[in-house]
Amino acid sequence: MPADHDEQARVETACAGLATAGQPVTFGQVAARTGISRTTLYRRADLRAVIEDHRARGQHATTLTGLTVQIDQLRHSLEAVAANVRRHEEQLRRLERTRREATK
Repeated sequence: MPADHDEQARVETACAGLATAGQPVTFGQVAARTGISRTTLYRRADLRAVIEDHRARGQHATTLTGLTVQIDQLRHSLEAVAANVRRHEEQLRRLERTRREATK
């Protein structure tokens, strides 16, 4: 296993452990649990992203604001999927029309 992947797995495990224990996910706590320096955790974008993602989930997971944000994000995603479906349906109709006209 490459060192980068190992470090990322250790950070994931530390964040999950902190969250499960009901403790705040902080760079200091993650550094203490993983043996990776706080400086490295801040400087490496991949490691910082893991920690910040866990922090955001922990802070907003059960708040009304957090749920509202999640619902809004899901609504936007669903609207994008629906727009793609409509576009694909129109393409299929055009192709079917073209096929029917070609066979006449």
